[in-house]
Amino acid sequence: MRKLIAQELVSLDGFFSGANGEIDWHIVDDEYTEYALDLLNSVSMLLFGRVTYQLMASYWPNESNEIAHKMNSLQKIVFSKTLESVVWKNTKIVSDSYIDEIQTLKQQPGKDLLILGSAELVSFLLNKGLIDELHLTVVPIVLGSGKPLFREMQNRMKITLFKSKTLGCGSVQLFYQTH
Repeated sequence: MRKLIAQELVSLDGFFSGANGEIDWHIVDDEYTEYALDLLNSVSMLLFGRVTYQLMASYWPNESNEIAHKMNSLQKIVFSKTLESVVWKNTKIVSDSYIDEIQTLKQQPGKDLLILGSAELVSFLLNKGLIDELHLTVVPIVLGSGKPLFREMQNRMKITLFKSKTLGCGSVQLFYQTH
C-alpha cells in the first residue's frame, strides 16, 4: 500500500503562509533543494488543493531545472469543487468523493503520493486519518499572523517523530508518522 505524505514549510508560530498567502519567507537553498528532489523522486503523484495548484501551475511550467522537470512530469491531481479546467500537464481535477479517490490511490501499486502545501486539504485528510506522514520544515521566522497550517482539526492527534534534520540555513526538518 502506498503512503500519503504531506510536505509543508511552516513558520515558528505555525503559519504556512502570510495573511495574504505570501511565501516569500520560505528558505529554499541547495540543501533544501536536494531534499526536495529526493522526495520528488520517491513519489509517483502530486496532490494539491486549488490554491496551491494554481500557484504551482503558474510557476513550474516556466522553470527549467531538475526540480521543475520532475514537478512538470509527475502525475497531478487537484482537489477542488470550483476549478473547472487545468493548464498544467499531467493534471486531473477531482471535484467530489475526495476520500474515495485517496483510498483508491493508496491501494494501487507504485511509489508514494505527495501533497505539497495545500493546508486545507491536509487538515481535511488528517481529520479523516488518510495522511501517513508529515514532513514539516520549520523556517526560523515568526510571522505574527498568517494562515495556520492546521485549521479545523476535529480531534487531538498523536504523531511520532521518526527523523529530524537541522539544515545549515537554520530550518529544522521534522518527519512524523501519524497513527
